[in-house]
Amino acid sequence: MSYTGDVEVGGPADVRELPGLTISKVAVSEMANNAYLLRDTATGQALLVDAAAEPDTLRALVGDTDLRTVVTTHGHWDHHRALPDVVAATGARTVAHAADAGDLPVPVDRTVAHGDTVEVGAEVLEVVHLRGHTPGSIALVWRGPGDAGTHVFTGDSLFPGGVGKTWSPEDFTSLLADVEERLFGALPDDTWVYPGHGKDTTLGAERPSLPEWRARGW
Repeated sequence: MSYTGDVEVGGPADVRELPGLTISKVAVSEMANNAYLLRDTATGQALLVDAAAEPDTLRALVGDTDLRTVVTTHGHWDHHRALPDVVAATGARTVAHAADAGDLPVPVDRTVAHGDTVEVGAEVLEVVHLRGHTPGSIALVWRGPGDAGTHVFTGDSLFPGGVGKTWSPEDFTSLLADVEERLFGALPDDTWVYPGHGKDTTLGAERPSLPEWRARGW
């Protein structure tokens, strides 16, 4: 596998070819946000996770792909600055959790909740609500066929080395509890994690650190 997930702002996308789904990762903006283009290989239809910034870069990433949907993982400004441009250029439908939908710069066509699904062509992504970084932060889980494995796009709720930033002890407790129950407790260790910034990881690589995260409180 040539895919590493190590991308740099201004650099090329890293592309991962999986049975049924192609994942293209690019980094944009001074915040080094990750955006992910998911393309169903059977239909050619595509979904973008976080139209974060640099609309020209994202339009180039999309190219002539049939982009149907843009999912915003949460309402923070650095994850949706290019959303108006991308939607205007492609006509894609917007999706976000109801609790964060009001923070987006365009109307949300579909609000989702924990346990809902979002389709990209013939492939299905499960919505996981992770409360704490924002009230409406979500992750998307794709369970690939055969040995394709499980893949989760976590926004700013889970990174290599810890959960996302929170602003109160209550929010941290909520986020860690959701991450433990709804990700670590529900998905296998080889689940590949695609975060909103920085490098990828796996649940197995992070699991031994859960007690440390809980003890330090961040």
